[in-house]
Amino acid sequence: MTLVAQELVVRQLTAHADLVAAQRLFESIWQGGTPPVTAELLRAMTKAGNYVAGAFDGDVLVGACAGFCSPPAARSLHSHIAGVAAGMRGRAVGLALKLDQRQWSLDRGLTEITWTFDPLVRRNAHFNLSKLGADATEYLPDFYGDMHDGINAGAESDRLLVSWRITDPVVPRVVTAGGSAALGINDDLPVRGNASGPTVLVAVPPDIETLRATNPAAAREWRHAVREVLGGLLAEGARVTGFDKTGWYVVERSTW
Repeated sequence: MTLVAQELVVRQLTAHADLVAAQRLFESIWQGGTPPVTAELLRAMTKAGNYVAGAFDGDVLVGACAGFCSPPAARSLHSHIAGVAAGMRGRAVGLALKLDQRQWSLDRGLTEITWTFDPLVRRNAHFNLSKLGADATEYLPDFYGDMHDGINAGAESDRLLVSWRITDPVVPRVVTAGGSAALGINDDLPVRGNASGPTVLVAVPPDIETLRATNPAAAREWRHAVREVLGGLLAEGARVTGFDKTGWYVVERSTW
């Protein structure tokens, strides 16, 4: 399938040169260490009928995404990796890839796409939960173990698992941030607050990637605070209903 949006073309990658280009794009994004995915693995995934796609600006690959199917009864695709070239942010490349992935999955009778993301990264939380309307279903502490790339090295790899019900219309989720702050922010550090009430808010730092480089101790404090507060709320049965663009997870207590 081919999708055109803002002069971008998204298509499945099958040629060896395109798969190598995807590996190199991922390497440029994750910066060092073991490649997050190799051209050989992508080749095997395409041969097995999985999703491997790239977004092109003219002849240049500017984004790529790969995922593999769950057992047939689950009717689900797990989107393992997606990345956009640094100079293409703001061009809706990620959205074009996700919409293509959604249509590819629908064409094959799937009903859900799942993936994980770092809950401390604001832009990804807003995109996944508010723009796409996916649901956060599970907090996964140190999911990948030690990672040695330029983005994750030295940090515990906590992730949020999200589920995107693709048979529903794609309607951006409108978030009204209101409620008590279970985790707030002061001088770039987490501050634990009041977790009572039917709606609670959980803050994340403005730029965790920069904070990891400039103040690793503060970044670790955020990791543990969000794991304890947000992870604890989800473990108790609460539900993330969105992410406010000012930097708050909005969490509803289902048993209140």
